[in-house]
Amino acid sequence: MNYATIKKTDVANGPGIRVSLFVSGCTHACKGCFNSEAWDFHYGQEFTEETEKEILKALAPDYIRGFSVLGGEPMEPQNRETVLELLRKVRKTYPEKDIWCYTGYDYERDLLRWEREEPTGAVAELLELIDVLVDGEFVEEKKNLRLAFRGSENQRLIDMKKTRSEDRVVCLPL
Repeated sequence: MNYATIKKTDVANGPGIRVSLFVSGCTHACKGCFNSEAWDFHYGQEFTEETEKEILKALAPDYIRGFSVLGGEPMEPQNRETVLELLRKVRKTYPEKDIWCYTGYDYERDLLRWEREEPTGAVAELLELIDVLVDGEFVEEKKNLRLAFRGSENQRLIDMKKTRSEDRVVCLPL
């Protein structure tokens, strides 16, 4: 997997001060995407063990509230395993920090289907590790700059712990 950038003090992609990883590779090609250069799976730098160590170190300070992974597309089949390994380590090292994941895929239509098809696969475990899933493609016609932590009105901020325990989609009240 390649990645476009790491932001060590991000305030735009989740609450508080966060560390954010922008992975490379996305097949959605959303019109008006703010990060279209990251559609290319070969864009940026190779994600290595050193990259992982850099992220884990950046998450160490108490003022860092959590970790966000976005892209590109973290849930692309080519990116899932590497993202999963990283999220496992983030969760184990910093259980008190929250994990947000941005995906252009739809939770019910795509992610749950993939989880049913492969219940012990990467998608199932990713969904368990993520605290908030921001789902849905960016839709330029629904762009709204007043929305918190997302770009278009169709995108949802899904509270994954409540969604999984209540077996229904529960969105954050933002």
